Amino acid sequence: MKIWEKGFSVNDKIERFTVGQDRELDMYLAPFDLLASQAQAKMLASIGLISKAEETQLLAGLAELRAQVEAGTFVIEPEFEDVHSKIEYYLTDKFGDAGKKIHTARSRNDQVLTAIQLFIKDYTEKIGAKILELVDLLIRQGEKYQHDLLPGYTHFQAAMPSSFGLWFGAYAEHLLLDMSLLEAAHTVADHNPLGSGAGFGSSFGIDREQTTREMGFSNLAISAVGAQMLRGKTEKTLAFAIAGVAGTLSKLAYDLVLYNSQDLGFVKLPKEFTTGSSIMPHKKNPDVFELVRAHCNRLQALPNDIILTINNLPSGYHRDFQLVKEILFRPMTQFADILDILLFAVPVLEVVPGVINQPKYDAIFSVENINQLIQRGVPFRDAYKQVGQAVDAGTYVPHKEFATSHLGSVHQPGLPELGARLQQARARLPWASGAAAE
Repeated sequence: MKIWEKGFSVNDKIERFTVGQDRELDMYLAPFDLLASQAQAKMLASIGLISKAEETQLLAGLAELRAQVEAGTFVIEPEFEDVHSKIEYYLTDKFGDAGKKIHTARSRNDQVLTAIQLFIKDYTEKIGAKILELVDLLIRQGEKYQHDLLPGYTHFQAAMPSSFGLWFGAYAEHLLLDMSLLEAAHTVADHNPLGSGAGFGSSFGIDREQTTREMGFSNLAISAVGAQMLRGKTEKTLAFAIAGVAGTLSKLAYDLVLYNSQDLGFVKLPKEFTTGSSIMPHKKNPDVFELVRAHCNRLQALPNDIILTINNLPSGYHRDFQLVKEILFRPMTQFADILDILLFAVPVLEVVPGVINQPKYDAIFSVENINQLIQRGVPFRDAYKQVGQAVDAGTYVPHKEFATSHLGSVHQPGLPELGARLQQARARLPWASGAAAE
């Protein structure tokens, strides 16, 4: 069944190609298409285009379908083109003319677009909650290990003393920065396009303010043409947000792979969080972080993939947009899984104490030696030269006690300030403060 059916059949080969993966991918959209259809039915009844009895029937049928979705029994059979045709067929088969009226004053264009807007809006809210939970977890880990020093590296060379408080705090801070990208995606998704039809509105006196309220949108997409231009823009904005967070998480995962190695040995995972080798019985591999790194690197290609698919299109709807679902929907689920596994694994990370006391890290205290000379009145450039010559001559003695005694002023990670920023983010973004486990 096709909602555009006019009494002729499409060639089977053409149909397989044009339908693509819609039946599978539309399962993501099913609950949101039902919500939009519910709002549509209520609005049509309020302006007299369907009767109250027909409204009651349609709402009952939509509730039945919603129960099927929640129970996992909802299926889009091969004879249906997409979720929209399945829903309309169910309502028509059950209620006759009332089911045929649900599509009054809307096009499949604004129907699909509305479901995608609702889907991405809901997704950003759930993902935002997970990200903020991860920020909170990193801050708490930073507080737990804020006095544990670790060698800071640049150019893969030991450089200066750092601390685990600084390290954990850095990633918490950058995830909060990444939330601004997710906030943009949520803002774009939080516009109601229903009623824009095929991009040219409707001659009926529909109440778009009512459907906006019914579906929980904060904003109405005003121009019918502009509403259709959300298709692709919303997905691309979300892709940039996912890519931004993925870039931060990829760097985090790479650090942890390095820090878990025998050569560095800064952190360790419980053995049940590692995998082994088929030939080397001693191996305990941090595969979980290696896979996070790889997945996050791939996710950073999402914006480019979408841009290459739709970037040269004019206004209006084009079938090219169908491919964006294939590009984005499954990676959205994968990204949520990545956040879940990090929320599971990061709390069990153990920091190895005293790693900075190894003789191979003596040289990283050289700046502290310079600072001590400066406090005695030696000009910086002279102090720098003096310590450098001592290192080269093998007479350098690190002033570790100077570094450790200045933890409060030098290596404190500003965790209370980051905690305050987290609370500010939760207050500014109430939509992202729900249960991350949903």
